[in-house]
Amino acid sequence: MGAATFDLSVQQSSLLPWHPFPRQFGRAVSSSKREWKPLEDRSCTDIPWLLLFILFCIGMGFICGFSVATGAAARLVSGYDSYGNICGQKNAKLESIPNSGMDHTQRKYVFFLDPCNLDLINRKIKSEALCVAACPRQELKTLSDVQKFAEKNGSELCRYNLKPSEYTSSKASLCPKLPVPASAPIPFFHRCAPVNISCYAKFAEALITFVSDNSVLHRLISGVMTSKEIILGLCLLSLVLSMILMVIIRYISRVLVWIVTILVILGSLGGTGVLWWLYAKQRKSPKETVIPEQLQIAEDNLRALLIYAISATVFTVILFLIMLFMRKRVALTIALFHVAGKVFIHLPLLVFQPFWTFFALVLFWVYWIMTLLFLGTAGSAVKNEQGFVEFRVSGPLQYMWWYHVVGLIWISEFILACQQMTVAGAVVTYYFTRDKRNLPFTPILASVNRLIRYHLGTVAKGSFIITLVKIPRMILMYMHSQLKGKENACARCVLKSCICCLWCLEKCLNYLNQNAYTATAINSTNFCTSAKDAFVILVENALRVAAINTVGDFMLFLGKVLIVCCTGLAGIMLLNYQQDYTVWVLPLIIVCLFAFLVAHCFLSIYEMVVDVLFLCFAIDTKYNDGSPGREFYMDKVLMEFVENSRKALKEAGKGGAADARELKPMASGASSA
Repeated sequence: MGAATFDLSVQQSSLLPWHPFPRQFGRAVSSSKREWKPLEDRSCTDIPWLLLFILFCIGMGFICGFSVATGAAARLVSGYDSYGNICGQKNAKLESIPNSGMDHTQRKYVFFLDPCNLDLINRKIKSEALCVAACPRQELKTLSDVQKFAEKNGSELCRYNLKPSEYTSSKASLCPKLPVPASAPIPFFHRCAPVNISCYAKFAEALITFVSDNSVLHRLISGVMTSKEIILGLCLLSLVLSMILMVIIRYISRVLVWIVTILVILGSLGGTGVLWWLYAKQRKSPKETVIPEQLQIAEDNLRALLIYAISATVFTVILFLIMLFMRKRVALTIALFHVAGKVFIHLPLLVFQPFWTFFALVLFWVYWIMTLLFLGTAGSAVKNEQGFVEFRVSGPLQYMWWYHVVGLIWISEFILACQQMTVAGAVVTYYFTRDKRNLPFTPILASVNRLIRYHLGTVAKGSFIITLVKIPRMILMYMHSQLKGKENACARCVLKSCICCLWCLEKCLNYLNQNAYTATAINSTNFCTSAKDAFVILVENALRVAAINTVGDFMLFLGKVLIVCCTGLAGIMLLNYQQDYTVWVLPLIIVCLFAFLVAHCFLSIYEMVVDVLFLCFAIDTKYNDGSPGREFYMDKVLMEFVENSRKALKEAGKGGAADARELKPMASGASSA
């Protein structure tokens, strides 16, 4: 929500009056200066940036088309062996490449002689690959088993120049590493992948360097696989709880603040008590009757319970102290939440906005990953140091993946910015419509229509600015990870400081962009003008309601904590029944992280609505004073919010002289609904 605040006193502005909807209410406007005219005189904004974005997207399409046209699609889907032959088809002979040009019509699957030999640096399997007719569904322990499998299924797992009758007398390097694990083809990609997860556990062990005891990681992964049904159920529970909380925000917003506050405190106390109770119960349980394997799991769970209980206790104490300190200011947020709740009542489709954004992001990410995989198999055939064939792009085209990475960031930010502009346009329509009965049938779709027709260029420019900050930060983070343990203390401090500064700059720009989109939705100005106007208004009102804004952010954070506490408590009770045969530390962490992300996605929409309402209110109080011809657009609840805030700040010694004038909401006949 940021630091958006407002001047609570009614200002007699030296600027020209603000005339929203001038033609609708028959006001004559005579001024040479630009005026704020919400939803009037729409015009296209930042057209050059829209053209630049379209050209960039065409470049992204060229990369995808190039990779598909060079045969990468067939190599990616069907797979290819270490000699450049695509499985499942006839192949052309490659110059100076032995065993190329083979007919693999009957061999449709890629089989790796040593599938667990992973090269983490180059992100590939360091093993010879062959095209085979079938994947071994059962473990093959000896070369005799490999020979029998070839004779029975017609699938030869050793090199092409060996006949099945020569398997037992051949060198071990010409045949797969024994024992050959049971494998199954990956759907749509025709690769034989080991069924047992031990191979993937080794891969994870190589990535996670802080785990000194590899058996711990094996038990963690086993716990996730054993508890997968519970994890899915708890993730679904967090989704349902988030939607229920959104309904509560819509219909009982007047008491929501107190309900959330009380429930979070009770939930924190209850969760902390349950954790200490489980810790005490498990510590007193007899250890003599437990087998050694289960004893180690029990010790891991006991250690995890102690850490969770201590962390929950510290969190509960801090939370209680914060609530005790802010108890007098919580009431000032009730009216704000009530107004935002009215917006959701009039604009119910706002609740589903995260779904459309998430769906669009998933579609783009799937396209991006598929194109990246195409790029990984595009290019010309070359020999690597082992004498096997790899496909690499040479010349300037080898840097296409840099362009592709920039596209990932820019287009993802563009999609998120479209959501912000859509929400801003819908809330602006609600705020500046005096009679709420005259609202469009679907303000969200009307806002989307205005976005597509007029403001895609502004969204493209704003998202590009965020991209310019994200890319250097990601480069610095990559450098920091690569130099970890090699750089000196000074270099490490400089890198972390730069990363932190760029992160702070990104957050500030995100907040400024969101307010710029609101200003564009109000007045149809380009990005730079909108950002300047929004910045000036927020700075002018930066001291009066900072406390209220902080409380609003804190309340939304408590809503997220409530969902995480409820989901985590349910997870503790369910996973506690499996403590004898699985470690549920990692499953519980996964569930809590997912619950927080889901709650954040839903409540971020509510946060956007409050931000837009704040900016609209600041503009309303700056250009209107309640006099005839300059009536306020805010409803009575927001008026009461202003009065209560002004009085509270005055009592605290921060409000200055009170304004003796009575705030008048709107022209006669206006609805406050």
